[in-house]
Amino acid sequence: MIFPFVAGDYLLYLANLTGVLIIGALGLNILTGFTGQISLGHAAFVGVGAYAAAVGATRFGLPFFLAIPMGGAVACAAGTVVGVPSLRVKGLYLAIATLAAQVIFEWIFSNWDSVTGGIRGINVPPASLFGVALNTDFRIYYLIFAMVAMFTYFARNLFRTRVGRAFIAIRDRDISAELMGINLFRYKILSFMVSSFYAGVAGGVWVYFTKVVTPEYFPLSLSIQFLAIIVVGGLGSIQGTIFGAIFMTLVPELLKAGTESARAVFPDAMSYLFPMRDILFGAMIVGFLVFEPHGLAEMWHRTKRYFALWPFKN
Repeated sequence: MIFPFVAGDYLLYLANLTGVLIIGALGLNILTGFTGQISLGHAAFVGVGAYAAAVGATRFGLPFFLAIPMGGAVACAAGTVVGVPSLRVKGLYLAIATLAAQVIFEWIFSNWDSVTGGIRGINVPPASLFGVALNTDFRIYYLIFAMVAMFTYFARNLFRTRVGRAFIAIRDRDISAELMGINLFRYKILSFMVSSFYAGVAGGVWVYFTKVVTPEYFPLSLSIQFLAIIVVGGLGSIQGTIFGAIFMTLVPELLKAGTESARAVFPDAMSYLFPMRDILFGAMIVGFLVFEPHGLAEMWHRTKRYFALWPFKN
């Protein structure tokens, strides 16, 4: 609660960005980490939610507390359509199907000018609560982290329910789950719907954070970043998702600082920043899958176990 009062503008910006990524990554972890359905199109659903919220706010005059759920609902509908092939294909083939959705939605964002504004995008007025405009990083911080707390609470409790346990059963062994009476089609589609709703809400919050939405915000590299967050943080871990979002927000900043330092020796170092970032994300995905498949969450648990009895027993 006191963080905005002690942090500078740049730290507040990073904190707000991390909050948006946490909401979106929670959705992907529900789909991939808990249900075992791979998606390479998560950024597209974030984009659908962002554009839907922007349209709701600018053309229909909806307040933010209606525009953001509207973004989630439209993304949920899109996820339902994309999720239909999940009954017939899985693994690499499902990844390619979701990659196709990413490409299609990117094209729509850039070319459906009458709705999305094309490459110019849509400018969105700041959210307003009781007449107070949430037009600064300081003010929007509380909205973003209220959403983070609410959606984290929902995700944690989802897996104590029949629906959440069905997701886990499908991930562990879908044929056995079907023999136990779990309707694979229904629950796979439901997982896509929940995941896409999270992504859409993240997009809606993103719109009020940046106050503008353009196609360049939702490239394939953002989908890779979401995938890196849940792999690095820990597949099938809510806590790991939060760790992963924080870690993957700080890594590019450290890379940027290192690149700026290297300009004294390599004047063109900054031109390699974005390619290096993508390479680093890919390397971390591979590295964690090989050496620490349970991610930062497992490292955190091991550290806690180590210090639980320290120094009496190691």
